[in-house]
Formats: sequence, C-alpha cells, structure tokens
Amino acid sequence: MKRYIKKVLGFGFIMMAILASINSASKSKSEVLPAVGSGTTGSGTNSPSEIDTTFFKGADISWLPQMEATGFKFYDENGKAADCLDILKDNGINAIRLRVFVHPSDDKISGHCSTAETLALAKRCLAKGFKIMIDFHYSDSWADPSHQNKPAVWQNDDLTTLLQDVYDYTYHVLDTLKSQGVTPTWVQVGNEITGGMLWPTGSTDNWPALSKLLNKGYAATKAVDPSIKVIVHIDQGNNNSRSRWFYDSAKANNVNYDIIGLSYYPFWLNQDYTENVNDLNNNLNDMVSRYNKPVMVVEVGGADMAVQNTYDMLKAVIKTTAAVPGNRGLGVFYWEPEGARSWSEYKLSCWQSDGKPTKALSAFK
Repeated sequence: MKRYIKKVLGFGFIMMAILASINSASKSKSEVLPAVGSGTTGSGTNSPSEIDTTFFKGADISWLPQMEATGFKFYDENGKAADCLDILKDNGINAIRLRVFVHPSDDKISGHCSTAETLALAKRCLAKGFKIMIDFHYSDSWADPSHQNKPAVWQNDDLTTLLQDVYDYTYHVLDTLKSQGVTPTWVQVGNEITGGMLWPTGSTDNWPALSKLLNKGYAATKAVDPSIKVIVHIDQGNNNSRSRWFYDSAKANNVNYDIIGLSYYPFWLNQDYTENVNDLNNNLNDMVSRYNKPVMVVEVGGADMAVQNTYDMLKAVIKTTAAVPGNRGLGVFYWEPEGARSWSEYKLSCWQSDGKPTKALSAFK
C-alpha cells in the first residue's frame, strides 16, 4: 500500500521531499554500518531447496468489497459482466494480497479491512485458487514511510505492552483465518516500514525496540503455522543504499524474517521506469546475495493514463524479478489494479471507469 494521501490528493512533491530526507538519513547511516556479507538473519532462513519455484503474479485488491458494495461493476475486456477475481485470474494473477487494519473506520477508501472483512475476502480468493498474503499495517489506517501511527487502543502502551499487543493481535488474526480454512502463504509484519512502525516506540531511531516488535510478529505467525513465510517490507526497491541500510540494521539487531519485500513505484519518484529498472535489478540481486534471503516485489504500479508505458514497466519488472538466480525472485504484486480512478481517485490502477481492465493488466499473462 503506497501512501494514500500522496496517491489520491497528489502531494507528490511534498512527499518526495519527505522521502528524500529519509533517504539522505539512510545513506548517512549506511556509511557507518559495517559491511554485511552473505548469511542469514535470525531463525527465518530459507535455503534454495525450500523455495517454491512457482513465480507469483499477485495483486492487492483490498478495496474490492467496498467497490462492489458501492455499486462498481466489473467487466472483462469483451464487455461481459464478470467477477473481478475471474478477470484477474484470466490475466495471469495467481496470488492475492490483503491488508488488515486494527480498528478501522467505515471510510470506503481509508477504512474497512477489519479482521472479519479480510477473512471474508480471503475465503473468497482461496476458493478461486489464489495464494494469500496478509499485510499487517499495525494501525487503524494506512501505514507507510510517512505514516506509522499506533492503533488508538494501543496509543498509550509502553514497549512491553506493545510487544504483547503485536503478538496477540497477529496471532488472533492468523488463527481466525486458519480456523476458517485460510492459511496464508505469506504474512507481512508491517507495511513499508523503512522508518520503522508503531511510532515513536518502533522507529528506526530505536532499532532494539523495532527488532523486538518485528520478532513478536514473526513469533506469532510461526506459532499459528510454521509454514507461513514472513516478509519484512520497505519502499524504493530500486534504492540499494536505502535497502542496505535497513537490512544491515535488521541483521545487526537479529530480526527474524524469511523474505525481503520491496515496493517499486517509478511514478512517485517522478521518473520513468527506464531510468531505474536496472537499479531494481541490481538491488534484487544484491539483497539475495548479501542476506541469503529470497526477494519479492510486493507493490508495483504505473500511471493509469499511460497504459503502454505501465504495461512495458510491468513486463520489465516481472522479467527482472524472475531472473534472480536460484528462483529466489519469488514474484511481483500490483497494488490495487482494480481500484479505478473513477471510484478511488487513485492514479495508478489498471482499470477504467467503464469497469474493464486496461491492457496493462495483461502484462501478467
């Protein structure tokens, strides 16, 4: 989930300035951290033999229930009314990512995604044959590099209490899903946590606290089902110095996780993908060799009005990720391809106001 205020209200230049300041700080920190060679972090190790060689082409579609509830109709490329999930599947999507908020509002854009709502959509997706990823924001609404607000009910909790909050909440959501026949393939402990999560307690200004919070999410996930793979996710997947700074710090603080998750949005960097897709390629390969972890692009998106360019960008990102040696580039997930601008005001979907997908979605075929 990219930052919604940025996406919808268009404060692109303001947000780029914020991200630039974070990036500048990241670079300065990386300069004083020792180099880290190939190896594992904590107990969440994946040897090449443990990795499913299926390449996952995914989509975060957490808006879908509200789109349907408010009357948005979906049609295939031939104009025939269809279930959005069937359209996605026909275009090559084989995995679905769903965000979950702690106590969300009823706002159609920035709310919903409660445990019950996530369970209902996850069951529906599983019935269609999709693999499931659950993305914990640990907030009542959007979490991203500029917003990592504690849920209101956790607002005054100290670190000790927050650690229990994270464990209990993570366990409850996943146990609820599993008890209803939905065991996710992947779980994200936090969303775009480049600056940490559950601010200010879990900020990257306090890595010892952040590492404990992340490890509680990991432990709760594995307690529900050890087979679930845990992802730790940051933004700007083309930015190697930023990535090294974060995952070096995670290693130094013994953070447990299984997969490195990255976002890649050239649009929000005010660049064309041709300017930085090679940087993405280099970073994906560096992450695998440096930390001995598989990688996944868990968010990607391109401008809805630049259909051919977005199609070409997706093809390049899929090719780049799939080419990571040893089948360790696990997949690429589009963030809200179905979230048509006419409904969401979001500029980076793969859907038109007439309810049909654009050509860009077919890049996943």
